[in-house]
Amino acid sequence: MPSPFPGMDPYLEGSLWTTVHSNLIEEIGRQLAPKLRPKYLVRTVRRFVLDWPEELAITTQGRYPDVGIISTHEPAPAYGAETAVASPPPLQIPTLMSERVPITSLEIRDTDTKELVTAIELLSPANKRGRGYEEYIEKRESLLHSRAHLLEMDLLRQGQRVPMQRPLPPAPYFIFLSRTEKRPITDVWPLQLDRPLPTIPVPLLPEDGDITLNLQPALTTIYDLYSYDLSIDYTQPPIPALADETAKWAAQLLQKAGFAHLS
Repeated sequence: MPSPFPGMDPYLEGSLWTTVHSNLIEEIGRQLAPKLRPKYLVRTVRRFVLDWPEELAITTQGRYPDVGIISTHEPAPAYGAETAVASPPPLQIPTLMSERVPITSLEIRDTDTKELVTAIELLSPANKRGRGYEEYIEKRESLLHSRAHLLEMDLLRQGQRVPMQRPLPPAPYFIFLSRTEKRPITDVWPLQLDRPLPTIPVPLLPEDGDITLNLQPALTTIYDLYSYDLSIDYTQPPIPALADETAKWAAQLLQKAGFAHLS
């Protein structure tokens, strides 16, 4: 069954994202490869980023009283007397531990020189929070000071956006294209939930024109091929939840598709 959403499906942003990320970036590479040969190569590059899952970072304050206000109402033992006191059982609290999260990106390189021409990044939650964000920004800065173009796709509503000199318009998703000859000016596509993902240019060397990347067929292909509909419960709100008018729009859309969406 196809996705009920015309563009990005917000239900893909939660626990499914790790597989969505790897499948989508590989499908983008398959779509681009025939357009690039024989002058260019497209290759997937896999790296690991340390991430701290946010769901473990939960603390409860005010649940336990201070030691100084506990009273047992029992007489204190005489000095020097040996008294058997049962030790209380320890609390069971998960500690924060980093996870090695796989991140896959694409590189377009010149076939002869192997020079990096265009880097394509599909952001993950690990790229948009904590130390993973800092690491990504460091990598991004290195690319922006190189001779390579940088295409970034942010199909996640949560987390920090890439830094820009002016505030971004309100939108759930963004695409950023930094052409080496136009920096620091960046082409920005704000993406809305009620519209299909766009066809965007992918720049190459100066003597060659752009090729095109049609994102919506790439997303639709992996959604159908890997049967994501079997893993999604559209009767429940997505994680993260949609807000206000967007949530109402999504509920109406899902009702028309035959789902009793719970807002």
